Amino acid sequence: MKISESKNSKKAIIAMSGGVDSSVAAFLMKEKGYECMGATMKLFYGEEPESANEHSCCSLSDVEDARSVAHALDIPFYVFNFSEQFEEKVIQRFVEAYENGRTPNPCIDCNRYLKFDKLFSRAKELDYDFVVTGHYAQIVYDEASGRYLLKKAVDDNKDQSYVLYSMTQEQLAHTLFPLGGMTKPEVRNIAESHRFVNARKHDSQDICFVQNGKYADFIEEYTGKSFPAGDFIDGDGQKLGDHKGVIRYTVGQRKGLGLSFPEPMYVSQVNPENNTVTLVPEPHLYSKTLIATDINLISVSRIEEPMRIKAKVRYRQPEQPATVTQIDEDTLRVDFDEPQRAITKGQAVVLYDGDTVVGGGTIESLPK
Repeated sequence: MKISESKNSKKAIIAMSGGVDSSVAAFLMKEKGYECMGATMKLFYGEEPESANEHSCCSLSDVEDARSVAHALDIPFYVFNFSEQFEEKVIQRFVEAYENGRTPNPCIDCNRYLKFDKLFSRAKELDYDFVVTGHYAQIVYDEASGRYLLKKAVDDNKDQSYVLYSMTQEQLAHTLFPLGGMTKPEVRNIAESHRFVNARKHDSQDICFVQNGKYADFIEEYTGKSFPAGDFIDGDGQKLGDHKGVIRYTVGQRKGLGLSFPEPMYVSQVNPENNTVTLVPEPHLYSKTLIATDINLISVSRIEEPMRIKAKVRYRQPEQPATVTQIDEDTLRVDFDEPQRAITKGQAVVLYDGDTVVGGGTIESLPK
């Protein structure tokens, strides 16, 4: 195998978020002799998200931090206005998912539609060869299969391969992840040694367009809709109490139900069609099988027969042994060896063969 950056091309656009990771990525690419351009994506209409805090991203202060590092590195820096695409492909998809009883992952959509689609296209328009980001993952070229592979980062605690499963072969061929072989402390040490303004900046954790963490309040304000109260029901359809609107609940939730039971009860299903939220004891939260659609495969072009893999259904979950079967061009069935807790429609399932990402898709249903 060879690393994808072994090509002779030397022009790279660095996606600079204002954080320490993308700043060090820019430094490393310049050290390797690439002709670099720093670029920050403007994702919002107006000036900046309200109540921006130190755990979010995409604020005016983040842009200024990115500009400061680009200046220190003596590379050109631009802000690209992608706010229209961000609203359509990330915010609207986020809102529609909650309206339909699903739990989205907007960070995956931002990577898919903004960084590795819109920014990727802009790089080609400007005749740049690579898009570079501060993601913790690795890209290698497998000569045996003739395919680019996405692999986990060396730093298990920072690995971000889960949110990158939708990358295409063309995108992988023209993307570089210079931090994939590093640990976070090593990255911070580089930033400190070069006195970057963001060397000790906190990692972003919050969804950038929901600053206070109150998803339901954001959705109501964004849509101008109110979501009426309805029934909490049990697994047999019997009423247990009143809920405050389906957008306020997600599978696996226990807190904030406003009800008291002899044993802990958890959300197992959100049904906007009849405006109900189903509550069950924890043992009923577990499922062994899921169906995923909107799939993308990386290490293979198609799964021709049932394949033994490990799969994860949320970002921080350890991979679990399973068998995956491709049902048709855009559908996978994943059968876990052991039942998994709170598998959630709208989230991603990502498949691994060792440290290599096989592919993934969006969880659509949970067959009994």
